[in-house]
Amino acid sequence: MLKYSAGILVYKIEDNRIKVLLCHLAGPYWQYVDHGSWTIPKGEFCEEKAILAAIREFREETDFYINIEELTFLGSKKQLSNKLAIIFDAFHDFDVSQASSNTFVIEWPKGSGNFQEFPKVNSAKWFDIDEAKKKILKGQLYFLTKLEQKLVGVHSCKKLL
Repeated sequence: MLKYSAGILVYKIEDNRIKVLLCHLAGPYWQYVDHGSWTIPKGEFCEEKAILAAIREFREETDFYINIEELTFLGSKKQLSNKLAIIFDAFHDFDVSQASSNTFVIEWPKGSGNFQEFPKVNSAKWFDIDEAKKKILKGQLYFLTKLEQKLVGVHSCKKLL
């Protein structure tokens, strides 16, 4: 059965370059991984509207709030995890040093009977779009490309690429 996730790709323009806000996945599996371990703040939802789930998930993973009026639909793409990711975008300039995430509990080490609590994401950071393409989970690269195409059209500035 296909599952759904929704999130928000936040961007800003700095020195005529596109910067995007990505979050580093946390927990024991990701703590020593950098390339391919950054994500758009997003998460699963079932019955709520995708745009409301995106706002909720963004808030849970960053502790930042975005109003529904600030969002535009960026795109959707089926991920390797058999989830359909639905992503919105918004222009903002959050102070990423103030980001904080909710937590989850897993058995760690696996099979030990010891349950530990970890943040969903352990940091948020602004990346130049080219660097973000190297850091983001491969399945989400599509959304960076879509944002780039959209913003170059809006700003009609080659330097954004």
